[in-house]
Amino acid sequence: MLLPPEGARVSLRYRLPEPAERPYTDVIGHVERSGPTIAIRTRRGELVTVDAADVQAVRVIPEMPVRTSQIRNLEHAAALAWPGAEQRWIDGWLLRFGGGHTRRANSAVPLEGWAGPATLPAIVDWYAERGVPPLVAAPDRLLRLPAGIAVDGENSIMVGDVKPGEPEPGVSFALEPDAGWRQVDQRGVPDDVLAAVVDGEVTFATIPGTAVARAAVTTAPDGTRWVGLSAVHVAEEARRGGHGRGICSALLAWGADRGATRAYVQVEVDNGPAIDLYEAMGFRTHHRSRYVDARSL
Repeated sequence: MLLPPEGARVSLRYRLPEPAERPYTDVIGHVERSGPTIAIRTRRGELVTVDAADVQAVRVIPEMPVRTSQIRNLEHAAALAWPGAEQRWIDGWLLRFGGGHTRRANSAVPLEGWAGPATLPAIVDWYAERGVPPLVAAPDRLLRLPAGIAVDGENSIMVGDVKPGEPEPGVSFALEPDAGWRQVDQRGVPDDVLAAVVDGEVTFATIPGTAVARAAVTTAPDGTRWVGLSAVHVAEEARRGGHGRGICSALLAWGADRGATRAYVQVEVDNGPAIDLYEAMGFRTHHRSRYVDARSL
């Protein structure tokens, strides 16, 4: 039998060990490993391993389609979770200013269906008053970009389900980035930018001297409670030790305790190790976004 390719979303039927009430069962998910043993990551993050000899049938199935409304809802929750230190709504756009620290905190994002290019001059003026480039976030389908326009910082927005979990040993939480958190994340993003959240909760997780990360829980217009992971950093000497997964798992459990049922991360498309980590945790690409200078539109 032809084995399923790694990365494919499949429906796989396999033989159960005897004795069993029924001889076969099915699993649907993404193939993480294909060979003598096949590993399938389900939508809920469970890893199911099957001996290739026990596989009875396999069918590759399309990825679940993502609607424009789902992109808009997620982008809304994500913007509230990383809003910069100053915000302003203009004609369906949320403008964010974070003193020039990070593109995400210093860009305008079109969140309402009527947000369009007619507002771009006002966006340019607003950012000019603050002395930073007028960046616009352009998520898939929410803003049509002219062909050939220069874009920057393309991100893959990956999503997964959240379920309650046990506290991770050795992970501490704080309302603000403390000295131990700063020891690992040395980018120098100001506290008022990192700790900002609109209509939500934020926390900073630390494994002392080893790993740090940030999470924020916000609610999308459709009522979905999202927990967003960001600023995930592992000290160079501690990498490949499972600390990134451990601290992210701790933050997912923190989000579940606050009513989050879905999680997301924004990862630069060329950050292969981070994408591999989140895929191993059950995250899948939802859509993409990139940044463009509003003066070029």
